[in-house]
This record gives sequence, C-alpha cells and structure tokens, in this order.
Amino acid sequence: MKKNWPVYTLGALLAAGLIAPLASGAAAPGFWLEVLIGGLMAGVLYSLVALGFALIFKASGVFNFAQGAMVLFAALSLARLSEAMPLWAAFALSALIMVVFAWLVERLVLRALVNQEGVTLLMATLGISYFLDGFGQSLWGSDIYKIDLGISKDPTIILESVFQGGILISKEDLVATVIAAALVAFLAVFFQKTATGRALRAVADDHQAAQSIGIPLNHIWVIVWSVAGVVALVAGMVWGSKLGVQFSLQQVALKALPVVILGGFTSVPGAIAGGLIIGVGEKMAEVFFGPVLVKAFDLAGGGIENWFAYMLALIFLLVRPEGLFGERHIDRV
Repeated sequence: MKKNWPVYTLGALLAAGLIAPLASGAAAPGFWLEVLIGGLMAGVLYSLVALGFALIFKASGVFNFAQGAMVLFAALSLARLSEAMPLWAAFALSALIMVVFAWLVERLVLRALVNQEGVTLLMATLGISYFLDGFGQSLWGSDIYKIDLGISKDPTIILESVFQGGILISKEDLVATVIAAALVAFLAVFFQKTATGRALRAVADDHQAAQSIGIPLNHIWVIVWSVAGVVALVAGMVWGSKLGVQFSLQQVALKALPVVILGGFTSVPGAIAGGLIIGVGEKMAEVFFGPVLVKAFDLAGGGIENWFAYMLALIFLLVRPEGLFGERHIDRV
C-alpha cells in the first residue's frame, strides 16, 4: 500500500479539483473546461522547459542549473537578431549559436570533468549559468525585447453551441502548445527509439562503462547539450512571445524544477506528465481552491498559482523522491 502513495495523492488532488467547483456551484461546466484547457496548455510549455533539465541529467547525471540561463540567452539572441533579419533566419542563426555554445561547454568545461563527482558537475553548471547571465547582458543588452511570431493575441471562442458563452482560448497559447507538443513528442521518440537515445541512457548510468564499450562520451555530451540548447531556444521563443524577453524570464525555468521532481529526473515521459499535472493543478487550485481558502482563513487571496507546484513537489519528495516515472535506486548491504 505504501508504494502507491503518490498515485493516491495525485488521485486525491484531481478528485478535489473535480469536486470543488461542483460542490460550490459557482462554476459552470464551460468555465471549468476553460480552466482545464488553460492548465493543459501551460503544462505543455512547462514540459518543454523541463525537457532541457531531463536531457542534461540523462547525459551527465547532474541537475543543470544553467538551463534557465540558456532559455534567456537563446530568447535574447532570437529577439535581437530578428530586429535585423527575418524571424526564420534569426531562429536558424540562434540555433547555430546554441550548438556552438554546446561545443564550447563540452570542450572547455565537461571534457576536463569526466568521471568527476556529481557535485563538481553541478557547480560547473552553476558557473555556466552566471557566465551566460553576464555575457548575455553584455552582448544583447538588458532591456525588455519583443518576439513577434505573427500570431494574433486576440482570444477566440470555441464550442459556443455546447456551452453557454463558449470557451475562451488564446490563439497564441494554442499555437505555442502545438509547437511545444510536437517538439516534446519528437524528443520522446528520439530517446526511446534511436541508438543515440539509448547511448545517452548508457552514459547517464555509468560514464566509464559507456566509454569501455565504445560510446564516445564527448560526442554524446555535445549532442545532448545541443539538443537542450535548441529546446531552450524554442522555450525562450514561446515564453518570450507571451511575456517579453527580459531577465525575469528565468523564473519560468524555476517552475520546471517541480515538474522534473514529479515526473522523475531521468524520464522524458515523466517531464511531459509532470508538466501537465503542474499546469492543470495550479490553475485548478488558483480558481477553485483560492476563494475557499480566502473565506475559511480570512486571507487576502491570490498567489496560490505561485507556490502550488512547489508544495506538490515537496509532497512527492517525501513519499516518492524518484518521481512518478523515475528509476528507484536500491542499495543492498
């Protein structure tokens, strides 16, 4: 029974999210569905950022503190380059910049740290993060920049014949979700079905063993950091279009931390599932549980969406530290 606690916890949260609006009688089914769809869209975008963490962890076995800085740097590159050239050309050049960055990271940092302790690699990614912050500001500037994807920001209404008043959906969010979902699906297939994906899993398990059977560790690290850089670019493009490209964009990457905790640091499908759970959970909590907590405890209200993901991640750390799809490590003595 104990090993199923995470499942019961998740089931209780989802059940509460379903029961709360119905019990209160304050929310129509159409409004509830609108919140659900909004949560799923946000969850896909969270999954996209979380994939960058999962990719690096698979290849090196260490949490990449630089992922947030990579998202910001890639978004800054795209925003500033798009001022002088078409968006597609700016995207291609920004992707090339991230690939060159991956090569430099492997050449100058990771190659010297092969088979070192995990905390050493962790500190290396922290140093890369601070370097990217400063270098990005020096190279591209520190103002707020825009990324125009050519998508109307006006919302659209769907299912008017089914629900009274219909369901309001942002066109920009919808297109961003489709782009993110396509990339997430591609990466999931890449890691599960290709020889390179299997090599990445082998490298994550044991660097020395992977090298002993002929897996080129240096090449694998360049590949995975390049892929993580392109993922950061897409994430930065999507979030930069929604929020503007600014240094607070790194806060988005922090939301990916509870996502990978829920899904498991070593699992690409887990990053997807964790993102959807966080996205739906925080929207439901803010809309349906917020008024209940305000009334019950005489609170000012609001802000639940900011801390809900971290509280849910804390629960999972207590009962299932490896996450829903992570691998359990059993030490025999």
